Amino acid sequence: MILNYIWIFFFVVAFVVAVVQTFLDHLGVWSEIMNATFSSAKTAFEISLGLTGVLSLWMGLMKIGERGGVIATFSRWISPLFVRLFPDLPKNHPVFGSIFMNISANMLGLDNVATPLGLKAMKEMQELNPKKDTASNPMIMFLVLNTTGLTLVPLGVMVYRAQMGAANPSEIFLPILIATYCSTLVGLIAVCIKQHISLFDRVILGTIGGLTLFIGGVLLFFARLSTEQVSLYSSFAANGLLFTLIIVFLLAGIYRKINVYEAFIEGAKEGFKTAVTIIPYLVAILVAIAVFRASEAMDFLIAGITRCVDALGINSDFVGALPTALMKPLSGSGARGMMVDAMSTYGVDSFVGKLASTIQGSTDTTFYILSVYFGSVGIRKTRYAAGYGLLADFVGIVAAIGVAYLFFH
Repeated sequence: MILNYIWIFFFVVAFVVAVVQTFLDHLGVWSEIMNATFSSAKTAFEISLGLTGVLSLWMGLMKIGERGGVIATFSRWISPLFVRLFPDLPKNHPVFGSIFMNISANMLGLDNVATPLGLKAMKEMQELNPKKDTASNPMIMFLVLNTTGLTLVPLGVMVYRAQMGAANPSEIFLPILIATYCSTLVGLIAVCIKQHISLFDRVILGTIGGLTLFIGGVLLFFARLSTEQVSLYSSFAANGLLFTLIIVFLLAGIYRKINVYEAFIEGAKEGFKTAVTIIPYLVAILVAIAVFRASEAMDFLIAGITRCVDALGINSDFVGALPTALMKPLSGSGARGMMVDAMSTYGVDSFVGKLASTIQGSTDTTFYILSVYFGSVGIRKTRYAAGYGLLADFVGIVAAIGVAYLFFH
């Protein structure tokens, strides 16, 4: 339901702003808006088309892993924690393996891998969902964990900074890790409280404590490395683990004496169907965002925020990075564009440039994930998923701003 209101809001505000600009003699705004609708619809299709190959590949591999027993093994390993976080799912169900692998891929910064794994998990949860048009509690917990975007290795942001000539591209590594962890922690706690999941359970409490220690250890390890070593080790860990996983799936299939090729083809067909299903949902949200941007409503919003911050006597240096923060929950590509624009305008090594990079890595794209994941299984009633995802986004962005002031200001 909330997507319906937001979708309408973008169009109505864009129309009002365009009318105002007409009276100010900016007649070209109408052509800019219409061009944005066509280009964003094309972009949505291209994204879905690009996902087709990745979805087919990974759903095919997941099918091999499922028949080879690897997914069931993963499910048993993480069942003590996930049974508590997803109490409505049957114990030892294969969906736990898909959830675990999706979250692991996100933590390693492997977005293209995480998406098909997430869609696989969502499809399996939908099969267990008694109300097919309404998001279940496990779906909401899973979505919020995805939107918080816990990432141990923000390779994408570091690559953009390197391409734009940053003196130390990995300088934002520690700030991003701190900010994204704050986002994940708050999102997890909030959903647990909403779903009456005990946070004082020793498994949940132990996991949170252990993860906190692990994050601290990663911070200490990478803090001692040079820029080149950070890039080398993080890339090695992510890609090495990924290819090892593929080999494990294949070997498990051979061990179980299944027809690996046929299993892959069956899963790949499911991936193709899923990619086609996503197209209309993606077109809807990206067109609305593009219209909002093209009307310059975003520019007016930022200018208003700057005046308010200045009036309160607060340092407003962070406002230049707010377009990235405001766009981040709405569009991943839009937020990347805002980040690049901030680095180009203010300088890649400026405070605003570094803050925009930190914000980009602090959370994931809530409405994109909500549209794609829920859209792929026909969920229309999202309940409180968007609200709690945005809460985690807000915490991550505030943490990113605070950490940036601490590290860079």
